Amino acid sequence: MATLTATKVTPLGDGVLIRPSARDEKTRGGIFLPDTAKEKPQEGVVVAVGPGRRGREGKILSMEVKPKETVLYAKYSGMEISIEGVDHLLLKESDILAVLS
Repeated sequence: MATLTATKVTPLGDGVLIRPSARDEKTRGGIFLPDTAKEKPQEGVVVAVGPGRRGREGKILSMEVKPKETVLYAKYSGMEISIEGVDHLLLKESDILAVLS
């Protein structure tokens, strides 16, 4: 996992910065899970978005997701980074599967 010392990260192009939801600490039966047994989260909150990708004519296509939206994303997508000790995920907008409401 990459560690950044920056206090603000602004994604480029169609990049999206997400703060993943907390992982389950224990099973429904009450058994505590070690870090290696926990599943990767697939849900998180959008922290920042880039300006959008360029279309065929060179125009910037606006992003469909906005900061503070809760999204569902592909399980093993993006790059994990740590910003001031908080884990984040940097991925492309196309890796986002749905906006949750």
